[in-house]
Amino acid sequence: MEEQTRTIVQGSLNALLESDQFLPELQGQMRTQAFTSLSAILSTPNKIHKSFLRIPLDNGSVVRIPAFRVHHNDALGPYKGGIRFHESVNEEEVINLAFLMTLKNALHNVPFGGGKGGIVINPREYSEKELNLICRKYVRYFSDEIGPDKDIPAPDVGSGEREMDWMMAEFKKVHYGQAYLGSFTGKSVANGGSLGRREATGKGVYFTFRYLMNEYVKANEQMLASSDNAFAATALAHANRPLTMAVQGFGNVGSVAALEAYKSTEISNRIVAVSDRNVTLYNEDGLDIPALIHFTASNRGDLPATPAELDQANVAAEIRGREELLTLPVDVLLLAALENQIHKDNMKEIKAKIIIEGANAPTTQEADEYLSNKGVIIIPDILANAGGVIVSYFEWLQGRETQFYTEAEVHRLLLEKMKETMDAIYPQFFGDPFPLRQNCYIHSVKKLSTVLYRQGKLY
Repeated sequence: MEEQTRTIVQGSLNALLESDQFLPELQGQMRTQAFTSLSAILSTPNKIHKSFLRIPLDNGSVVRIPAFRVHHNDALGPYKGGIRFHESVNEEEVINLAFLMTLKNALHNVPFGGGKGGIVINPREYSEKELNLICRKYVRYFSDEIGPDKDIPAPDVGSGEREMDWMMAEFKKVHYGQAYLGSFTGKSVANGGSLGRREATGKGVYFTFRYLMNEYVKANEQMLASSDNAFAATALAHANRPLTMAVQGFGNVGSVAALEAYKSTEISNRIVAVSDRNVTLYNEDGLDIPALIHFTASNRGDLPATPAELDQANVAAEIRGREELLTLPVDVLLLAALENQIHKDNMKEIKAKIIIEGANAPTTQEADEYLSNKGVIIIPDILANAGGVIVSYFEWLQGRETQFYTEAEVHRLLLEKMKETMDAIYPQFFGDPFPLRQNCYIHSVKKLSTVLYRQGKLY
């Protein structure tokens, strides 16, 4: 597990240990022992599954591809988490992401535990036929671990509804006669997926920012103005005025969040920069996000990277290096790429005063502490990017009931559930000295600790 997560969770346990209002029935030595147990339980996964998928390639050769499925904790329900297709996948990363899923589900009161999967490939380097076989082999190798009431995978970086459709079909084949619709979420609508699932994470990411800077600040302006909390000062300074925004990552999460910002009537925010794995595009007057989305849809997801491609997309922009986006002089930075993007080597160059984590763990602990000490509001991944797992829960329910919601109903339920979480977190955040990430972790750890105690798992 990454040191950042371990440190913050231990800090959350320490804060709860000192609170007389939390589990007051635990006193003295019994209380100390219970919290020692909690630290051990939360800092380690229940199970780590690893295999090497044997894949015959189109050229006649055979490769063995490392694959993982980690079960972190199932106190709240079946394990739940995506399957990442990326060449950087490793066991430690998957363990940490599984743990983040445990905390995320607890924070948003979703009745799932935390799990995660990974396959060490660059999906762009494989044919559709080879990817299909990789997906089917993954299900076969981990068939005893996956199921609607045991572990429910979903898409992650590098995977999508196509891969989930293939995997569900293989699960149905391997477990013939058993319930299968809830075995995977993030499927296509034709295969029992939920309307609105593809856009859910990006919509939720932008909503956490919009709700904070519009609804919450407006409703609590007097309270925030009288607070000596540095984060309150940042929120007030950026409310009710035009904001510039840069979006790192223009995949499923980043492009949807960017489009939500582009269309927003509640907040005046101008997207001046976007980036992907190849390039940063910059226009101080604002970028045409719908045109960029249209271009990427027919160009394997890549942004225009040459003047000719910008002309083809009918987009006015400067072409810059992909790393330049992070240090641009903008008000808001939305991170929707990969982990560890803001770190000790670039944290002092960050100019944004509000950071939204659409990706998992894009800010290192050192950078998080440095920026938070300067009053930068960081809306953490555990809060911001939960839209996918929340709508996955709705998809799982729909599959069990074979009753399906409209897209409007899905998005309404999603935003209502995220609003419930923010209404519990934001007042606490502006009322004490902890950064927002720490507040979210304390809330999650409190929920998990209570459940584990009631289940008798601390003895």
